Amino acid sequence: METKVITYAPFNPSVAPDYSKMPLSQLAGEISKDWRKQGKGVSVYAKPYLDAMFCLDKVTDTYIAESGRSIVAYFLGNANTWKGEVAKAIKKELNKRIK
Repeated sequence: METKVITYAPFNPSVAPDYSKMPLSQLAGEISKDWRKQGKGVSVYAKPYLDAMFCLDKVTDTYIAESGRSIVAYFLGNANTWKGEVAKAIKKELNKRIK
């Protein structure tokens, strides 16, 4: 059986996905993927909010009794261990959406 080695190119904003066009559910997938790629699990404090984001398209949506805007704000407040260029770009986009 042949072993495949997967390498990732460094983050390049000029070829990065357009996060501004992604629904929150898709951004949640990008966040989860990038956090795992960093070799650590999602923060236990951010995870409930990230899980809720998988059920949202926009910050104007609601999840149970919480607004999407507050879920994103709480996620950002608890995602301080998620670092890197992808994190910076997505956090910037999420901050734009909740303003």
